[in-house]
Amino acid sequence: MNKATETAPAAALPLAGLRVVEFTHMVMGPTCGMVLADMGAEVIKVEPIEGDRTRHLLGAGAGFFPLFNRNKKSIALNLHAPEGAAAARALAARVDVVLENFKPGTMAKYGLDYAALSKVNERLIYVSHKGFLPGPYEHRTALDEVVQMMGGLAYMTGRPGDPLRAGTSVNDIMGGMFGAIGALGALIQRGITGKGQEVQSALYENNVFLVGQHMLQYAITGKPAAPMPDRISAWGVYDVFTVKNGEQIFLAAVSDAQWATFCDALDFADLKADPQYANNNLRVQARASLLPVLRERLVGYSAAELTALFERVGLPFAPIRRPEELYDDEHLLATGGLADITLPDGERAGQTAKTTLFPFTMDGHRLGVRLQPPTKGEHTSALLSALGYDDAAIAALRRAGAVA
Repeated sequence: MNKATETAPAAALPLAGLRVVEFTHMVMGPTCGMVLADMGAEVIKVEPIEGDRTRHLLGAGAGFFPLFNRNKKSIALNLHAPEGAAAARALAARVDVVLENFKPGTMAKYGLDYAALSKVNERLIYVSHKGFLPGPYEHRTALDEVVQMMGGLAYMTGRPGDPLRAGTSVNDIMGGMFGAIGALGALIQRGITGKGQEVQSALYENNVFLVGQHMLQYAITGKPAAPMPDRISAWGVYDVFTVKNGEQIFLAAVSDAQWATFCDALDFADLKADPQYANNNLRVQARASLLPVLRERLVGYSAAELTALFERVGLPFAPIRRPEELYDDEHLLATGGLADITLPDGERAGQTAKTTLFPFTMDGHRLGVRLQPPTKGEHTSALLSALGYDDAAIAALRRAGAVA
């Protein structure tokens, strides 16, 4: 068996022994917590007593909670109740890292902001996930779609005059990952100085980073970047082709050597010899005439035939797949890229589904699922007991509506 199909033992994980408390919801903050949890940290998710809202989202949000909250423990606290906020402060005082993604000023109302908690624990690393870094926009409410629209990504993704958000929560997920990167850097620095710090990650700034290549394209060329469907490609052959029986496949030849291989493999000797296609830049300039010729010639092939041919000669290609088709992907199945989880909520609660793992290995192992996505407040009693609350005190908190 390939080591990549095996999951790393918990004791060998790089963040084993690190304790994290997570005051987060939706996608961005939970992604940060998931990164740390998958790498071995004990991550405690603080939920409202009614439960995280993403537990019961429909449609595109149905997968949020089970994907981004594996390997975590759950404690359900009512921060609006003084007793609940006091328990949250006690919990936060005993961990290495605190994560949050609420509006500016929210955490301060409960004494859970960095200024308050760092007075108790100067080694604390505090990661805030926001819509915008501090500045003129910080008061605005941000969503992934909001920052994609105002940050140029929707313009680049859609057709001209038809801005379109990317097909997944790219800023939320990457913003959480950048929060985790900041936390890891702060942990290294804490090992040197003995002191923690606050880290901030933001959706808008993440989105601007994503479109930075298009900004520099304009700075260098003086020409605005066109939306992707209308762009001037950097490569002569780099497109989706409709072939036999209406199937679609992406094919590419991104170097002069690949172009020669492309022509040889498909017996396009005339195109290989044509001086107007002699190098990549010429092929880019001639795409308007080249692509129709290629489309006409390739339509007689099936997607399977082109897949076999391109794989044999080492050219880039890709079938056009839907997300659900990836459950049957032979590479993901062979390399351990999917793992079983038990669904915690909804009509399928208690049933098993497969989830995606992080796309890297450590010491040749995948980072797997150690803890199932928790049910609401699954670890409340155990975590409160560890803070010194006895059974009577916990029962009193429940009666007061401070915990669940």
